[in-house]
Amino acid sequence: MAQKTETPLAAAAGTVLLGDIPVHRIGYGAMRLTGKGIWGPPADRNAALATLRRAVELGVNFIDTADSYGPGISESLIAEALSPYPRGLVIATKGGWERVGPGQWIHNASPKHLQEAVEGSLQRLRLDHIDVYYLHVPDMAVSFDASVGALAQMREQGKIRHVALSNVTLEHLQRAQKIVPIVAVQNRYGFADREWDYLLNYCEQHGIAFVPWAPLGQNRQANDALQQVANKLGASPLQVALAWLLHRSPVMAPIPGTSSVAHLEENVAAASLKLPDDDFKTLSQVTSAPANLRD
Repeated sequence: MAQKTETPLAAAAGTVLLGDIPVHRIGYGAMRLTGKGIWGPPADRNAALATLRRAVELGVNFIDTADSYGPGISESLIAEALSPYPRGLVIATKGGWERVGPGQWIHNASPKHLQEAVEGSLQRLRLDHIDVYYLHVPDMAVSFDASVGALAQMREQGKIRHVALSNVTLEHLQRAQKIVPIVAVQNRYGFADREWDYLLNYCEQHGIAFVPWAPLGQNRQANDALQQVANKLGASPLQVALAWLLHRSPVMAPIPGTSSVAHLEENVAAASLKLPDDDFKTLSQVTSAPANLRD
């Protein structure tokens, strides 16, 4: 009987800096640990806990979540599965949304709400400070500078170590940089969804980590292109999509998410998949198409 080989570790993709914190470039996104509509507890709690623990076993030391996932469920599961946390594990979370039901998201990035959100995340995650905290999304009803200023103040208080931004434009990023150092940007991005190329380029030039969500476009052309390269390399299409991201920029830090240990192992294995330059160029020519297969 053939001996079972261990899934390649996340460290194979190298590291990226979140400010002064190095993390492996394949992380884990914890949004899918919740129930349907990113609401309520998971259908299989034990599977969710097992997935988190397996991620750490595979060398993942960067876990991404948000207070709105559940709400609060994802953060609580992370603490239940992993606290007390292993040395070097970075948990990034976010605030700026409120939830009223499955699939329903309401903007609230007021300083008061963000202060309450940070306190809630600290409690659920069982932390005395949060290493990386994102403004989840700018709120059109609230001054962007006021939202970022609230996070900067909590950074000064020691509740947040580093501030980051999600779902922002270059203008947002540059405005925020005048208030507080920004260590990461998390926007939708994938090999067939490159609307934010210019923002990624700016991040690379300024040493800011770029954390893409929705790494795989769903249009037929994109899937066909991935499948062809996957067949050639003996990999899955999602692994090829992740390998393209890692090839695209040294500041890229994908956070593919799943509630399945098998899918997790597939994702982490992409850390060691070497994408030939010709295949990278072929996939780079695929027409951009928004939408995501799996976060």
